[in-house]
Amino acid sequence: MSAWKSPLHEMASTTITDFWNDSCAVAELTYALEHGAVGATSNPVIVLNTLKKELVLWKARIQELIAAHPTWSEVQLAWAIYEDIAVHGSRLLLPIFEREAGRKGWLSIQTDPANYRNTAAMVEQARLFQVLAPNLQIKMPVTAAGIEAIEEATSEGINITATVCFTVPQAIAVAEAIERGIGRRKERGEPTDHLYPACALMIGRLDDWMQVLLTRDNLTTDPGSTHWAGVAVMKRAYQLYQARGYRTRLLAAAYRHHLHWSTFIGGDVILTIPSEWQKRFNASDVPVVARMDEPVDDRIIHDLYTHIPDFRCAYEEEGLTIQQFDSYGATVRTLRSFIAASHDLMTFLREGFLLPNPDVRG
Repeated sequence: MSAWKSPLHEMASTTITDFWNDSCAVAELTYALEHGAVGATSNPVIVLNTLKKELVLWKARIQELIAAHPTWSEVQLAWAIYEDIAVHGSRLLLPIFEREAGRKGWLSIQTDPANYRNTAAMVEQARLFQVLAPNLQIKMPVTAAGIEAIEEATSEGINITATVCFTVPQAIAVAEAIERGIGRRKERGEPTDHLYPACALMIGRLDDWMQVLLTRDNLTTDPGSTHWAGVAVMKRAYQLYQARGYRTRLLAAAYRHHLHWSTFIGGDVILTIPSEWQKRFNASDVPVVARMDEPVDDRIIHDLYTHIPDFRCAYEEEGLTIQQFDSYGATVRTLRSFIAASHDLMTFLREGFLLPNPDVRG
């Protein structure tokens, strides 16, 4: 009798679908690796949550940094610990990175989300991040400035994970920008074999935006249709990627339910799954069956397409111009969340380590 495999381990070992841990917390990443994960991610929200969950692992390092740099601001301290946490997670993945000759074993680290309008600042931070560890992919938002930054960083040989992306037009713009960057390297006779870029479609956040629109605009769809919005966009983008042979690999992120896992099994994609969802999927009886090529029901597409204009913008290749990326609702909401988390990280470090508490005797 063969040994039992968890559903995620079965998927990872029997299909071309990879999964990453949607966190760089040590305990969560260790669990994911035990079940077949080959990558991980970080961002300001994740790093803040990691500190809160595993502060015992990082308290001494924070105090060490403060002692070594007595004039540092909370901004400098926050970015230093942000980098340290990402690098530490990348070390856990380094054996996979070396075994797979760079095809897998990446940990993605996000540039400052506040720079979403500043191409030069994003590229400069990408240059700094890439030398921290050999297996760091640099995350950049799919804004108008971000598309330019993605092309430029790729042309410099930097591996990119596009983020803050929700729509087919954004996913196509990312793939085309990376192709241009690769082309520029080839024209200069520079190597490109080490480039394994990814484009994260934040499918759950698109579903969230559809729900917001139903309430805001007094819209009505069939119950459950909005749960398929992100799935439909991911499958549509995947069809186009496969047909055109882009170097970039699609990555599904922001999980809300099992369709964000089960409907993509069998696809040549990456699934970035939070630890709590990994455990739910592993405890489920959802069969591990290839479903990536199964289309979303036409009735669901028609329902969303007819009633929610922003779904049409997300689903159609020409639904948004690059100049409209920054103002798309899901983009705005996510940038606000990421920027707020950056400030919350600074507050956490300021109140916990930098400023004394005058209300407590000690």
